Amino acid sequence: WAQRLFVYTILIILTILILFIFYILLVNSSRYHVDIQRGVSLLPGKAFGVNFKTLIENQNLKITTAMGNSFFIAFTTALLTTYFSALTAYGIHMYNFKGKKFINMFIMGIMMVPSQIASIGLVTILYSIGFVDNYWVLILPAIASPATFFFMKQYLQSVLPSEIIESGRIDGASEISIFHRIVIPIISPAIAVQFIFAFVASWNNLFMPNLILTTQSKRTVPIIISQLTSSSPERFDMGPVYMIMVFAIVPMLVVYLIFSQKIIKGVTLGSVKG
Repeated sequence: WAQRLFVYTILIILTILILFIFYILLVNSSRYHVDIQRGVSLLPGKAFGVNFKTLIENQNLKITTAMGNSFFIAFTTALLTTYFSALTAYGIHMYNFKGKKFINMFIMGIMMVPSQIASIGLVTILYSIGFVDNYWVLILPAIASPATFFFMKQYLQSVLPSEIIESGRIDGASEISIFHRIVIPIISPAIAVQFIFAFVASWNNLFMPNLILTTQSKRTVPIIISQLTSSSPERFDMGPVYMIMVFAIVPMLVVYLIFSQKIIKGVTLGSVKG
């Protein structure tokens, strides 16, 4: 009981701390810049509507356009990443072919290379051929995700018996049909987990979009936040900055709440063999 008490106490403290940070964020989004500079306050201010109107009506920021851009990139990236990673993991897990171990180790080796280093060469090539300022330049390279592949492969080893696949083949189902109609429903918890991770990673990505997207109308939310925080002191206003942070968090919370049950189930099943 002492061990459980200690564990639950730590978890409760961390939960309160995280919720407190979110609460302060919401409070500061409703305060004027002058009030924010005075220090932390636990009581909401009266400038929520003012900050919201300032952010929405700012034609230089175009927050609604940026939200749409970020959502399109993040959703498409997460969808394609989880699908093709699951398909690749299924192929390497179920089929025996020459070079299987080498391909598996090669994909694992790519995980050791920092993404920023690999991005330098990609950006150089894209600028040399003039293929920049395009959403698909951000989406398509993100499909190759070794970490997502590794998670999917480990999950398949835990929950997918070969007898189910053999029964599907005996019934005359094609290989792609077996994957879509049998495998995907079985690994749907893992897909939900990786969809969330991929969505959040793409939504918060600043490095690549900042290098690739040059048109103002194609900017994403992280780019706008970085531009706001780097503005000149006489024009700097913390109220809209906190407001845009609230805007940036809401889609991630909505996606998480939609898939929360799948995430819990996926983590639980993925950690148990058999």
